[in-house]
Amino acid sequence: MSSLDTNLITLGLLAVVAVSMLQGVWRGANGSAKRLFLFVAGAAMTLASIALAAWAAAAASPRVQEWLAQRPWIQPKADASAIVQFLYTAYSGIRDLPLLRFAVLFLIGYTAIRAVLGAFSSLLIKVGAAPMAIVPSGGSISRVFGGLIGAALGCGRALLLTALLFGYCALFPKAPFVHYVAESSLYQQAASQVIQPAAGRLIEERLPVFARQMQGELNLLWQKRYDVIDADLPSDIVLAAEQVTEGKESAEDKARALYNWVGTRIVYDDDKVMAYEERNEWREQSPEDTFQTRKGVCIDYARLYAAMARSVGLQVRVVTGLGSDGMGGYGAHAWNEVYLPERESWVPLDPTWARAGDWFDPPNFTDTHIRQA
Repeated sequence: MSSLDTNLITLGLLAVVAVSMLQGVWRGANGSAKRLFLFVAGAAMTLASIALAAWAAAAASPRVQEWLAQRPWIQPKADASAIVQFLYTAYSGIRDLPLLRFAVLFLIGYTAIRAVLGAFSSLLIKVGAAPMAIVPSGGSISRVFGGLIGAALGCGRALLLTALLFGYCALFPKAPFVHYVAESSLYQQAASQVIQPAAGRLIEERLPVFARQMQGELNLLWQKRYDVIDADLPSDIVLAAEQVTEGKESAEDKARALYNWVGTRIVYDDDKVMAYEERNEWREQSPEDTFQTRKGVCIDYARLYAAMARSVGLQVRVVTGLGSDGMGGYGAHAWNEVYLPERESWVPLDPTWARAGDWFDPPNFTDTHIRQA
């Protein structure tokens, strides 16, 4: 550092080094050397556990997916207990979402590997720390060397803290205090000269991509709750769906008839949108609420369509993502996909936009709708 600054990040990092150095002076060379050895040994075990857990999770993921797929769990009814609903959602999420499955297996593997290594750590540390007994434990020379060793330990702790801050800034570039962290001259030097060369592109590039993909999968997992919540269909919705699709033979004819019905019978609820945008007030409603009030926003259209389609034997899912606003921008949106056996494919449809045109599997659908994952 050419000059010190008053940035709190800089002062905090310096304080970590200073406190460790003072502790080293107080403990002497012997105690400080043992502390430094414990820090390095602990870091090595953590890194080894992470590497082994990542390898094990990657190897086990396809086998776990295959095992879960061979043991289908029948979707519980809507009146099932919260525990059953949670377990079913977790089961289907781990089965269907690869990143979530990897993360769960990684956490299980890391916990198990760390526990196994921890069982041997006390013995290894005792053996490894034995040579430290020859280090002087008293006197002014011991305290000087203790301070130097403590300062080295403090630098290690400060670098660990810098790595955490670096990961925070990479994952959340628009989060609070990111710019303030980057203004610290000490953080800049540690990040550019140590963290970036050591981590390569892992933290700065790959970790944010992984985090975004993981967030997308978690959003999809959150969507899956609709499969359970909306599973118990009210009789009036079932009756209406049967009447709308009466005389329709193919899945496509049924799907299109329901698309036209939902798209023309339900009115977009502008008041609900304003309540959310202006007061952050979200009014959750069920397909039954939408059916009775004939009002809703995109997610309500999509959930009602899914409920009616499933009641007549169609495979359908709710999809969330971004929809074009017609002015070059995009906003949060929801629509549906229905499986047509005659085509052997899933086709998209947007009942919310039905009043504005034909949005039942148009050729330009992906130009205006971006899936979340």
